[in-house]
Amino acid sequence: MTAEASHTPSESHEFQAEVSRLLHLMVHSVYSNKDIFLRELISNAADACEKLRWRALSEPGLIAEGARLAISITAGDGTLTIADNGIGMDRGELIANLGTIAKSGTKAFLEQIADKGENSRLIGQFGVGFYSAFMVADLVTVVSRAAGSAEAWIWRSNGLGSFEIEQADLADAPEHGTRVTLTLKDDAKTYADGFTIERIVKEYSAHVPVPIELKAGEADEKELTDGSALWAKPKSEISKDEYKDFYGTVGGQWDEPALTIHYHAEGRHDYSVLLFVPSMKPFDLFDPARKGKVKLYVRRVFISDEVELLPAWARFVRGVIDSEDLPLNLSREMLQHNPVLDAIRKAVTTRILSELGKLAETDAEAYAKVWDAFGAVIKEGLYEEPERRDDLFKVTRFKTTKSGDGWRSLGDYVKDLKENQTRIYYVLADSPERAAASPHLEGFKARDVEVLQLTDPVDAFWVRTALGFDGKPFQSVTQGASDLDQIPETEKTEKPADAERAAGVVAYLKEQLKDRVADVRASSRLAESPVCLVAPDFGPDKQFEKIMARHEGLGAASKPILEINPAHAQIAAMAKRLEAGDTAALEDAAIILLGQAKILDGEAPDDPADFARRLGRVLTAQLG
Repeated sequence: MTAEASHTPSESHEFQAEVSRLLHLMVHSVYSNKDIFLRELISNAADACEKLRWRALSEPGLIAEGARLAISITAGDGTLTIADNGIGMDRGELIANLGTIAKSGTKAFLEQIADKGENSRLIGQFGVGFYSAFMVADLVTVVSRAAGSAEAWIWRSNGLGSFEIEQADLADAPEHGTRVTLTLKDDAKTYADGFTIERIVKEYSAHVPVPIELKAGEADEKELTDGSALWAKPKSEISKDEYKDFYGTVGGQWDEPALTIHYHAEGRHDYSVLLFVPSMKPFDLFDPARKGKVKLYVRRVFISDEVELLPAWARFVRGVIDSEDLPLNLSREMLQHNPVLDAIRKAVTTRILSELGKLAETDAEAYAKVWDAFGAVIKEGLYEEPERRDDLFKVTRFKTTKSGDGWRSLGDYVKDLKENQTRIYYVLADSPERAAASPHLEGFKARDVEVLQLTDPVDAFWVRTALGFDGKPFQSVTQGASDLDQIPETEKTEKPADAERAAGVVAYLKEQLKDRVADVRASSRLAESPVCLVAPDFGPDKQFEKIMARHEGLGAASKPILEINPAHAQIAAMAKRLEAGDTAALEDAAIILLGQAKILDGEAPDDPADFARRLGRVLTAQLG
């Protein structure tokens, strides 16, 4: 060590709790494919090279003139070293990047990996790929020097709960970049074999955009990949396996892509696109940050993976966009509001929707899997991008009262409209089970009218702002008058013998419940249940009111309308009591009916204790 370095003692640090748990799982779980570790370390090295390439655009002194950024793999006697001459890390970055997991979703990842120890696909989806090295190594030593720094640092750990860090001798450190050396476990010595390394690199990292070189034993150094850009090649020259390999590299996914979108756009703007729609839902799909995973290149130079290249609802898409028009020295802040990039973003989003639409038409089964995984996210676009709503409606699918285990499009729905039906009906609920159990559906079922079951959180928002589809407005089954009387019944339901008797009950309930409900009226939407609650004609849907009422400061929901089923035995019994002038138990019955309606709506009665007392009195009188 240098004199300066010798005065810097080695420091010991404990791993963050999540890292310790993750390391334990990786070391002690049985994985079907440990080869993953090399791909993860190569991906990290490639990212480091690309970050330096970008930084050097504004700070040319970081890279010597004519220097070639590359990754080198060296196999020794029981050791394996992966080195790059990229951006490197300083002391703080080594501690932060290798001692903690800062990404959200860690808890979910750890739970998944604990439950599915054999599924190596789980690694690499949370930025934890570095730790996969401990599956094959007893000791990991990292020597790194940040570009432009006069100091280098050593990080080492056996993966058993702590790591050490100390200053490194500059003579034994890269000029800039990182060197990761693995002391292989006895059962992992084959990873120091040149043929094994070459096989893994060609299988998983053949299209990393940085050259990879191998030095194994006495053999001469060999270039395994040339770092060429796959997206710049003609589609006719690329095999399905090459696309899949690149998808794994750029997207961090291990599934088979459901859709590959590869094209070159020329004209006003010149750019290449290679994008993939996964078939497996990423763990961070609902991360609150809602960041995309598409990388921006400019003339094959990596610029950033943090630019909003696609709208947030398309954040599941993985891949690369490479522009020929953008300046290389454009800052990340300016990129967010660049007119060229805005035009590319708009055009690529349109192409994605077009390709999704084609898949839905040509392979409904494959598209159903895409929708199962990403439908809830795609529907965010219905709310956030109303100008794209018509195109989004074409690829949107719904569970309905007629869809069974499949999906229905709005086109399917409109094609099957019933006689005199002029609206697209929907029910909002927390789950498909609660949607199917809604008493508001009874009248629709009797008339064989299909109802959309909207159970994703975003549904309550977009459906309020959407004008409709194909000239047919959306109508909640819990909102306003249902207009069902105009649609003939296919399932005959019992009708009240005397409508005037039911009118008497309506009048009585209006008087008794005037402080609790906005109105009471007879219902055409009920067939089996005695009562239900609905929203006013021009008020928000009941489910939307619930969502808004949960948010502090937004106020309570408005008074509901109570609808009664004139044909129900409970209503008939109340009418009979009113005719006889026997109203002793009707006050309790009125409150119980309202509480019953709230329970059917998934709510508690206004005063559960009072509801229970009244119900007890009625039961006692009935049983006495």
